Amino acid sequence: MSLSVPAHLLEDARRGRVLDHDFVECVRASLPYAYATVARLAARLAGSDRSFVDNQEAPPDETACGELLRAMSSDAIRGALERHFNVVLAFQTCHRVAVFPPRARTSPEYRDFTSVESQLLNQRAGLVNC
Repeated sequence: MSLSVPAHLLEDARRGRVLDHDFVECVRASLPYAYATVARLAARLAGSDRSFVDNQEAPPDETACGELLRAMSSDAIRGALERHFNVVLAFQTCHRVAVFPPRARTSPEYRDFTSVESQLLNQRAGLVNC
């Protein structure tokens, strides 16, 4: 299961009225490593003049790796994190998450990071089963 959902949030979902901040709090509580990684990267981006920042450190364990994969593979979770941190996320390997400014999808840096060529060039033997 990706998220541990409190009963009140399930009820809100049944009524079709889930607030973004409540969903983000559920993500933060359920996927703390993934949330902290995005928060850390968003803070680094805000404090720099770079066009993007990325994580190149492997997660500390399988649980953390799973959290990151679940967060990045869910459109709802990924979108909520992007809105919450006002960034655009890109994901390349089991741990390489990048954050870009909100309008980055048209930038050369974003296109390069998300390109087929970049995906292939960033493969590592140790990451085959990550």
